[in-house]
Amino acid sequence: MNKEMFERLFWSIAFPGFGQLLNRQYLKGILFIFLELFVNIQANFNIAIISSFLGDIHTSIEQIDFQWLMFYPCLYFFSMWDAVKDVSDGKEDSSLLFLPFVFAAYFVTVGVILSTKVKIFGVLLGPIFLPMLFVIPGVVTGLVIKKILTFRSKQKG
Repeated sequence: MNKEMFERLFWSIAFPGFGQLLNRQYLKGILFIFLELFVNIQANFNIAIISSFLGDIHTSIEQIDFQWLMFYPCLYFFSMWDAVKDVSDGKEDSSLLFLPFVFAAYFVTVGVILSTKVKIFGVLLGPIFLPMLFVIPGVVTGLVIKKILTFRSKQKG
């Protein structure tokens, strides 16, 4: 990844839509910002984040609207991928650039689903911290699949 790709990625992590604004895709950026705010408010996401960071996981579970929160991972990771792909330097196989992002979205969604039941070392992490942990296996899975597909396409070509 080049410097511009990292810049777009980190701004998109900070807030979906900011990467698109940096790419001068103003309508798309504003749409992502609106969607993030809408889903965030409907899910009570920020309130649950505060409770989680204060160590009150059970309150965060009560506060969160899981049906709305289920939309968030796909919106979040799609926004990141969209911002990064538009500044891909061509050296990287951009046709497979989406894989780490889409697998992160899949895994984080599963983390949301399991967040009221799964304990790690006897600790319930809840709807904020467990999905955050699920980013790691999601990205790794996507990178491994990308590597395998890239290797196979080079063997054929």
